[in-house]
Amino acid sequence: METKDPLAEYRSKRNFSRTREPRGTASSQRSPQGTQPRFVIQKHKASTLHYDFRLEVDGVLKSWAVPKGPSTNPREKRLAMPTEDHPIDYIDFEGTIPENEYGAGTVLVWDIGPYHNLKQKPIGQAIEEGQAEIWLEGKKLQGGYALLRTGKGNEVRWLLIKMKDEKADARRNPVSTEPRSVISGHTIEQVKAKAEDG
Repeated sequence: METKDPLAEYRSKRNFSRTREPRGTASSQRSPQGTQPRFVIQKHKASTLHYDFRLEVDGVLKSWAVPKGPSTNPREKRLAMPTEDHPIDYIDFEGTIPENEYGAGTVLVWDIGPYHNLKQKPIGQAIEEGQAEIWLEGKKLQGGYALLRTGKGNEVRWLLIKMKDEKADARRNPVSTEPRSVISGHTIEQVKAKAEDG
């Protein structure tokens, strides 16, 4: 029986002769055995600025667009719109997606690190059921976060919520105070300028 390509939608939206985004190969869809799954949050200045929250799950990056970015305040529920699965090697992608291409704009790695599943069931199943809880060990974000699906039919939305734990901090606002890439140290404008320089 032929298995469905989890990256078919991702690939169908992109012209890889124009964009430097990774295509994703069969070998790149497997993490080294014994390694912890990772998360990445990519700051993406497209038609509007948003943050792409991605979790390594079953050989792909499950992805949500978070317009306001993640919060460290448990009282703030951040809208998270599901997007297509991305290849694992997208996890450290920084650069500019050309004009007239899907997602055109500049991308930087705002935060990255390992994560733990806080539920007994596999993370893929938890996401499928619409209620995942994870512990992030990032450079900017740490602690528990919940991803919750709400609504039905065309009204389905997800929320990204900081859980109440020792890493919660209502006074912090890392989205505005820590704008740089954790990989290159660059701002979004510097990533764009570097890409334009060649």
